Amino acid sequence: MGADLIIKDLHVNVEGQEILKGVDLTINKGEIHAIMGPNGSGKSTLANTLMGHPAYEVTQGEIWFEGENIVDMPPDERARKGLFLAFQYPSSIPGVSVANFLRTALNARRSVQDGDGNGNGKRRGVSVREFRQLLKDKMAMLKMDEGFARRYLNEGFSGGEKKRMEILQMAMLKPEIAILDETDSGLDIDALRIVSEGVNQLTGPDLGVLVITHYQRILDYIKPDRVHILVAGRIVMSGGPDLALELEQRGYDWIKEEVASNK
Repeated sequence: MGADLIIKDLHVNVEGQEILKGVDLTINKGEIHAIMGPNGSGKSTLANTLMGHPAYEVTQGEIWFEGENIVDMPPDERARKGLFLAFQYPSSIPGVSVANFLRTALNARRSVQDGDGNGNGKRRGVSVREFRQLLKDKMAMLKMDEGFARRYLNEGFSGGEKKRMEILQMAMLKPEIAILDETDSGLDIDALRIVSEGVNQLTGPDLGVLVITHYQRILDYIKPDRVHILVAGRIVMSGGPDLALELEQRGYDWIKEEVASNK
């Protein structure tokens, strides 16, 4: 039995320029991995590529998720299969309420869980009563006012509200692997703590988490099992949680120098 998410020799071009230059990484459910790196190292490129963003061209390598190579799979199928991305900059959708958005997404996800794996099986939509109770429970967990569900998706939301909305989606959809793309950016300490507590409550044997971040501070709240350093499109170093603390103290220059000396 292989890992739940396996990234093999992943090369990715964006607008004709190679950004990822051979990334290898494996993540299992029940594990928390962190990817850190300086600006421009390819962290968000990795996150968007994993979800199938069409602007990111895979020129070499494979992405295996739940035993299937998903390189050519469209984003909606990846999401239904159980891959989730919390965006660094979530979009607002005027006219679509939080509740309607979440119920539609949950129904789409459940059609795969109850069907043949391709969304072709029996569709068991979530009942209004079940949905309301589930939403109420998850919003309470994230310390969100119940009136939040009636607002239009991300319209007029603060940075903290947008990020809590991403974690609320994660709580409702119950993915197999969740990717948090710089979820800590733009958050004050209180919002960061609430978002992190939500992630920690969701983490368990049925969920693997990949935290992508520039700074160590979110890792004070979400404790990773493994930390990987991405520099110039490659993972150049991996270690335990202490590696993140070392980066906080020493910055990235020493790693860049070590990589250059090993070439």
